[in-house]
Amino acid sequence: MSLRIGVVGAGRGSGPASVFKDHKDCELVAVADRNPDLLKALCDRLEVPQRYDELDDMLEADIDAVFVATPAPLHAEHSVAALRAGKHVQCEVPAVPSIEGGQELVKAVRESGLKYSFAENMCYFPYCQMYWDLVRDGELGEIIYAEGEYIHNCESLMEGRPDGMGGGVEGKPTWRASLPPIHYCTHDLGPLLQWLEDRCVTAVGMHTGCRRRTDLGVIDMEVALLKTARNVTIKQLCGFATAKEPAHHWFCVYGTEGQIEQSRFAVEAGCSTHRLYREKYDKLGGPMTLHVPNNDPSAPAEATVGGHGTSEYFMVDEFVQCILNDTKPPIDVYEGLDWTLPGICAHISAENGGEPVAVPDPREW
Repeated sequence: MSLRIGVVGAGRGSGPASVFKDHKDCELVAVADRNPDLLKALCDRLEVPQRYDELDDMLEADIDAVFVATPAPLHAEHSVAALRAGKHVQCEVPAVPSIEGGQELVKAVRESGLKYSFAENMCYFPYCQMYWDLVRDGELGEIIYAEGEYIHNCESLMEGRPDGMGGGVEGKPTWRASLPPIHYCTHDLGPLLQWLEDRCVTAVGMHTGCRRRTDLGVIDMEVALLKTARNVTIKQLCGFATAKEPAHHWFCVYGTEGQIEQSRFAVEAGCSTHRLYREKYDKLGGPMTLHVPNNDPSAPAEATVGGHGTSEYFMVDEFVQCILNDTKPPIDVYEGLDWTLPGICAHISAENGGEPVAVPDPREW
């Protein structure tokens, strides 16, 4: 069986679309986008036969699954629409812009009986897989504390380019300028919670306000302090209007018997650097320095066509296989919301002077 795939969002969606195009079990048959230039460029490059300027029109086509890569505030709306139209969904991060959006998404997944997969590509980087193995194998003991950071100057994406929502033109900032930074926490929080097999129950947030780009009104940086169901403390920092280059992801995990920490700067091209300390091996000389390739050497030759190394190939492939084999999605709707809702709750906390906010469990909706 070959899955017929549609992609909505020709900008961010161009990477996953390229992976679907080359995937042996898929046909990329349709793309939708309100920007005619982006739509034409992607469809011409990938020879996509069906082109639409509205998602609703594409959902009437003969397709099996939709990859949602539209602006973040539209993710819940577009995922729900696709599910209600009888299409499986893989959706970009974050999953939803609000708690109410999460409730609607869970309802649509349950009522449709279709697959919903959360497209958190960071989970598929080799070093994140290594951290997961270390935690799962007990090499650090019981995990007690962890940190994640995603710092990336995105000011160039906040103005001067149409965003499909009426922003980016005539002096109006794009949706990225109004998105609370901590709403985009999943690139780090997702892998952390995956390694821990845990979910957050309480969120405390604080932010800097808007002091760098007052013309755009964007919050400079935002931080969340989170407590999990298994009593692990997590700090998550996000900033997208910062005087800092280059961009970085950064992880640090502390256990009762060891610790691992990522360098913010790779020491050589094509890899990331990590320092691992395991107390039981201290006699061997203390911390180990690990250089981990960004790309998985087991991936096929075409795996890098989507960008982000080989991560998006594995992300897409697991989604495809869960449909073909009727198995649980690799990161299902509940996990996607477990990784998204803490950011929403942390921003609510920040706007209310740092008052703790309970993080809902989407399984109870």
